[in-house]
Amino acid sequence: MPRGAIDIGSNSLLLLILSDDGKVLCDLSRVIGLGKGLGDRGRFAADRMDLALKTLGEFAHEAHRLGLPPHEIQAVATSAARRAENAMDFFDRVKHETGIEVQIISGEREAELTWNGARTGIPSGSKSVGVVDLGGGSTEIVMGDNGVRGATQSLEIGTVRLTEAICSSVPDRFTTQHRDEMLNRARRVVASTQWSPQPQFLIGVAGTATTLGASEIGLTEWNAQTVHGTFLSRHALAQWTNRLVGIDASARRLLVPVSPQRADTVLAGACILLSVCEATQIDGMTISVGGIRHGLIQ
Repeated sequence: MPRGAIDIGSNSLLLLILSDDGKVLCDLSRVIGLGKGLGDRGRFAADRMDLALKTLGEFAHEAHRLGLPPHEIQAVATSAARRAENAMDFFDRVKHETGIEVQIISGEREAELTWNGARTGIPSGSKSVGVVDLGGGSTEIVMGDNGVRGATQSLEIGTVRLTEAICSSVPDRFTTQHRDEMLNRARRVVASTQWSPQPQFLIGVAGTATTLGASEIGLTEWNAQTVHGTFLSRHALAQWTNRLVGIDASARRLLVPVSPQRADTVLAGACILLSVCEATQIDGMTISVGGIRHGLIQ
């Protein structure tokens, strides 16, 4: 029977289904914004829950079509669910209406799954590695050496959360002041990271990192094989923090054609990733399309 995993993040819902022999049967990503407006502690908004429920229903239907009963899918929820007061009620509704049972996992478990999934197919030799899982509500930093996972830290900053912290509502055009405030806040949060071991090699995962990687190499349509292993330099990230300033929303979407739904939060993402590169004094990061869902069903 096929194996399946769902990752419910603050911004995206992702479904991965593999055949018995490990072939990818389905790999879907939907930008939902479940954590939109959540803040440090709040409630999932009704419209976000409705959209997430509809998407999870579509995931359940696709799994059933591929021979995987929805109740057999391993589904986990991360940062936004840990903060939302109504998360358990919502996931009870999800189970009742779709058959998918969702587990809210700890930051430690999230880091473990990310470490396992992100390194798939990314050679790092004997270098110490830092995996950067940039989400909508938080950023997980997982460190390790010689393939062995070490310290993990969860930073209370993410693409949606940082955007909402700086802007009361997403502006038509981000200003240099918006960008500078995002960078300053990101640098302050990242500065709290205790790098142990000090990484020599960075891997960037999750939707914003893969979107920036795809856009940097000029993709207009998503191609996971092409994006996996792409190098996103520190210089390129700095350029992206400039490029996304002063242009209107439609122009932002054109800059990230593989995932235009992320156009309003990608500036914050570039600021966070740049801050990590600066803090570690590393020239850039290798992009991985692996992540939590891959770690769940390895």
